[in-house]
Amino acid sequence: MNPRRPGIRVGQNRRPLGGRSKRMMDLTVALIALVLATPVMLAITLLILVTDGAPAIFSHTRVGFNGKRFACYKFRTMVANADQVLADYIANNPEAAKEWEQNWKFKNDPRITFLGHILRKSSLDELPQLINVLRGDMSCVGPRPVVPDELQRYGACAIDYLRTRPGLTGLWQVTGRDAIDYPSRVSIDSGYVRNWSIWVDVVILARTIFAVMKFDHAS
Repeated sequence: MNPRRPGIRVGQNRRPLGGRSKRMMDLTVALIALVLATPVMLAITLLILVTDGAPAIFSHTRVGFNGKRFACYKFRTMVANADQVLADYIANNPEAAKEWEQNWKFKNDPRITFLGHILRKSSLDELPQLINVLRGDMSCVGPRPVVPDELQRYGACAIDYLRTRPGLTGLWQVTGRDAIDYPSRVSIDSGYVRNWSIWVDVVILARTIFAVMKFDHAS
């Protein structure tokens, strides 16, 4: 999916949602979090290398502000041949193919390693995205970052998505995460953009801490 398709006016926004105030909060929060999380990140890197080999960090193309694509970082939580495992699983399992078409995720993903399940449930796999925040690819709070082909599922709400940087956390993550269906996630992301304020971001960041501590939903 090309985000510059007809109907999505890429380039219409001069600045990302929130402007300078949101960016300053992003830099402050990300720098503090990165300093505090460095020992944990080093330990996770070592665990991945020991249990499943290199690489420890995985990058995947996501769509950012005004349709700009960027490499989104995460700790690797899947087997090395994840693409082949996915293709085989969908080809041999019609129900899985339907689930993938509807949600772009599986409830029980065969590609995820044992350590990967732990990292996802705790959201620790997303810690490398603090680097994306510092680089300006992402914000601490925003819509869930999507792959290019996925943006077409946002329909008219794609314009809202393209107005801001995608987030390390977001409103959808603190209101159900994978327990809600895909259209609801899109609606939540769109509502966040349309009703944004700096205080909304502060509340979401605070609620994220408690959501992560619950340790009961995959990221």
